[in-house]
Amino acid sequence: MREAVIYPGEDGYWVAECPSLPGCISQGSSREEAITHIREAIQGYILALEEDGLPVPDESFQTMLVAV
Repeated sequence: MREAVIYPGEDGYWVAECPSLPGCISQGSSREEAITHIREAIQGYILALEEDGLPVPDESFQTMLVAV
């Protein structure tokens, strides 16, 4: 299981990224579409690492809300 951060982008699309997998970012025209796309991106990212014999990073992302 991986954590993803999903937020509205500046271009009207929703952005989704998986911080524990550097560079694993996707987007969608709706929040639900962005979630679907980041799931696919995470699966593809991990599959590519495994096919190349590279280690899959542990899930180590933690969220914290900071009020400013």
